[in-house]
Amino acid sequence: MSDLEEKFPRALWVRLIVYIAVGHLFAAFIWLLFEVGAK
Repeated sequence: MSDLEEKFPRALWVRLIVYIAVGHLFAAFIWLLFEVGAK
């Protein structure tokens, strides 16, 4: 049981970090499109 409790938070944090990173990259890409489109 303790083994499961040790693995779950790590998997959760990794997933959270990946989602945040992808979200920021996607937002930066859209921002870049608007910046280039404005010029």
